[in-house]
Amino acid sequence: MDRVQLARTVLGAAATIALILAYNVDPDRWEDAAYGGAAQLIVAPFVLIIAAPLVIIGFIYYAPPHLRPHLRSRLRAPLKAVGWYVLTLVVIGAVLVPTALIVDADDGKSWWEYALAVASLIVIVWGFPFFFMASLYSARSAFNSAQVHPMLPPVLTLMLVWVFAAFSLIGDGMPGGPPIVQFCSTLGGPLSVTAVSVWELRRMRTRFGVTLRA
Repeated sequence: MDRVQLARTVLGAAATIALILAYNVDPDRWEDAAYGGAAQLIVAPFVLIIAAPLVIIGFIYYAPPHLRPHLRSRLRAPLKAVGWYVLTLVVIGAVLVPTALIVDADDGKSWWEYALAVASLIVIVWGFPFFFMASLYSARSAFNSAQVHPMLPPVLTLMLVWVFAAFSLIGDGMPGGPPIVQFCSTLGGPLSVTAVSVWELRRMRTRFGVTLRA
């Protein structure tokens, strides 16, 4: 599955580059594409935090009654992952916001202003890369939701990719090019992710006996 997912990602990136080169005449197209990818990476964990509880509740409700307490008991891992992620944001905000409001480079600094400046430097050098990697891991693992049920990550991935497709269509509209190119550019990514996720769910069922109710 990892090899298939990597191949899909590489092919998707290559297709995006080809479409931009062929049909997008915007001089800022590469910068916009980079910002769009980074924005999706940052936003993905927040979409999961909002929407994933509904999906998990649906899984637990759909499970047989005798399995529901077991699934609820395994919520600790995703809740812990969400807690650490939110704590990271709180720490970064608690350091950078007071620094921006209080520290003045033109004044003489007291010891606590120096302490805030050092803490801000640590956040920039260490906190931001940690937050970026945490966002990447959280989006990929769906906050360790596989600990609750193995089928949750691909199902949450399906939900996430179609949410982003809808946001992109509403915000940016249809891309340039002929109708067939617009269709492929808009739906190619979500449909390919859907195909891989459905195949993953099928492999779980046929090879390991994992179903939504077991």
